[in-house]
Amino acid sequence: MHQARIQKLTETFNTQGIDAMLITEPKNIRYLSSFTGSTATLFITSETAYFITDFRYDQQAHEQATGYEVVIHSSSMFKEIAHIIAEDNIQRVGFEADNVTVSLFNQLNDLFEAEMVPTSAVIETLREIKDGAEIKVIEESAKIMDEAYAHILEFIEIGMTELEVANELERFCKEKGASSMSFDTIVASGPRSAMPHGVASDKKIEKDEMVTIDFGCYYKGYTADMTRTFATGEVDDKLKEIYQIVFEAQRLVNEQAKAGMTGAEIDAIARDYITEHGYGEYFGHSTGHGIGLDIHENPRVASSGDKKIVAGNVITNEPGIYLEGLGGVRIEDDIVIYEGATKIINSSPKELIII
Repeated sequence: MHQARIQKLTETFNTQGIDAMLITEPKNIRYLSSFTGSTATLFITSETAYFITDFRYDQQAHEQATGYEVVIHSSSMFKEIAHIIAEDNIQRVGFEADNVTVSLFNQLNDLFEAEMVPTSAVIETLREIKDGAEIKVIEESAKIMDEAYAHILEFIEIGMTELEVANELERFCKEKGASSMSFDTIVASGPRSAMPHGVASDKKIEKDEMVTIDFGCYYKGYTADMTRTFATGEVDDKLKEIYQIVFEAQRLVNEQAKAGMTGAEIDAIARDYITEHGYGEYFGHSTGHGIGLDIHENPRVASSGDKKIVAGNVITNEPGIYLEGLGGVRIEDDIVIYEGATKIINSSPKELIII
């Protein structure tokens, strides 16, 4: 696995105009080496992949970073790399411009006897296409979340705060094997459900209002993402109306999204439907995004998403309508894109549930 990913990276070197690449972004280090520790740097040349860390991770590095030449530094990871650069006569070193700070760049520029070449999203682009093992782990994350949502529907009671619900949801996910949540859990009730990113607060959940729950959990390094909206009794007819519109828009995307479409074309399926029903101005965010090692990855499923969706992408489908002062609705699934087929990996019900 590591060798195949490393090879795909080195195949970009000519295009990037580099002889080697320094990888410092933790998720990219994990993608290329499976390393789960907190301190490491990768230095990959056309001939050799070096894994540099300290003595604390000696055993772990040898167990996880198979295919790498493991270097245990005694003073500085970057001095070890400087030695490799000089010894191998490397002229141009690519670095992750979106991750390296100005101060670190200045340090490396002084230390390395090579030209520092900024690169952007090289490894992130490789990460967009998931292999079967990655998809399986994302599906396991989604399964934990389905179980957590079913648990919350039984757990929740009128008078609980949004924070109490969020804390129980997170506790349950971790009990089932999740290592952490992938963002601050959203539990937004009543008028707060009109806030697309209404992170759980101390507001009490009341009878006869909408509640939106949006959460993601990391399992073995990968995350799924799911949103459901339900009611705590009889709600305003306008909320019932927008629920049905969002439900249908979301269903259409699940049915019609496929490899070869651009992110903008998929976004338009939901956006056009919601606009035709008079609520286009109340759907202000994109229809979806990629997921994987990060909760937000490319490809973008948005009006600006001109890149084609391809087999191996895992994307979200999360249209919503938000009416300030009244409430909102969002429904979200994750879609695995295959050649000629798709798979929805969330199984939680989407019809309006009243608890």
